[in-house]
Amino acid sequence: MKYSSEVENMCPLAKAAYHGPAPIPQEGKWTQAMEIKDISGFTHGIGWCAPQQGACKLSLNVKEGIIQEALVETIGCSGMTHSAAMASEILIGKTLLEALNTDLVCDAINTAMRELFLQIVYGRTQTAFSEDGLPIGAGLEDLGKGLRSQTGTTYATLEKGPRYLELAEGYITKLAVDEEGAIIGYQFVHLGKMMDMIKGGMDAGEAYKKASGQYGRVEEAAKLIDPRHE
Repeated sequence: MKYSSEVENMCPLAKAAYHGPAPIPQEGKWTQAMEIKDISGFTHGIGWCAPQQGACKLSLNVKEGIIQEALVETIGCSGMTHSAAMASEILIGKTLLEALNTDLVCDAINTAMRELFLQIVYGRTQTAFSEDGLPIGAGLEDLGKGLRSQTGTTYATLEKGPRYLELAEGYITKLAVDEEGAIIGYQFVHLGKMMDMIKGGMDAGEAYKKASGQYGRVEEAAKLIDPRHE
């Protein structure tokens, strides 16, 4: 190691007592994180690309510094979905530091990884005060039955008003509208449940009916419209 002449000419002084870093809460314990293997936790984070065309929600389950589970959810960019497929393969088995410096192809996923890193190393994870954290597989619970992301898609223009296209319940098939043109409810089909029924051998038409439902004052509607074509 090289020192400047100014430093070389200084006389040595004793260093004060070293107490280590402040402990952080993780998985029900207070830990002085000295190395990457000291880090554990389950958490989520959101990232966005430079033009802000798309976004990524990333969920990681880290045990002793190693990423054991990764859930990558993306929206708004077709290329990002392919990046997500690669990221799910790239991230698992890496240390947090390796993942932070891994080319994840998509800016949004990279940004999400950065945000998660900050949460995890500063003890701000979802499992900070949960003894032993969450088991591997906890990420799938965010998706619910049918293993589909929770998605909300609505669209509106000043001239024609709002259109609900997809909400937490599922894909919107009809909007219930009153006599004044206000939305008072909607009909939907839960695509995850429908596909599970079809894969189980049920007729597609029957599966569609069983996976369908409605919300709001649909019975009072003056008319039902298709939000994608009317």
